[in-house]
Amino acid sequence: MSRYLDRAKELRASTAPPYNCAQSVVIPFAADAGLSEEHANALCANLGGGLKRAATCGAVVGGLVVLGLFGVEDAGTVGEYYRLLKDRHDGMLDCADLLRKNKEQGREKKPHCDDMVFECVTLAEQILREKGKI
Repeated sequence: MSRYLDRAKELRASTAPPYNCAQSVVIPFAADAGLSEEHANALCANLGGGLKRAATCGAVVGGLVVLGLFGVEDAGTVGEYYRLLKDRHDGMLDCADLLRKNKEQGREKKPHCDDMVFECVTLAEQILREKGKI
């Protein structure tokens, strides 16, 4: 287990305040990126729920924010991040599509969103370690 994933799990378990999926991905990395948790929370306030419009999953976007905070923005790495997630989710990265498929499988929303957060935290951490950023 990693401390980033442990922190994400704490955030997802919190109900007061609740943290959206993007916040739950970014906040665990905030201090190491030189950002306070408060600033990370505010930065990601409108990214959850698929950018508050069921577009790209907030956890996916959160992972991109994490990579950017550590200076990982090259097209190859970002493309690989997208490819890995698309491969794992039948080509879908939009919140609406992911939630629809989840519902068709008879799963509840929260466990699905938690899993997306944990997956994106793990993938971002893996990339940052490979790049020598953490």
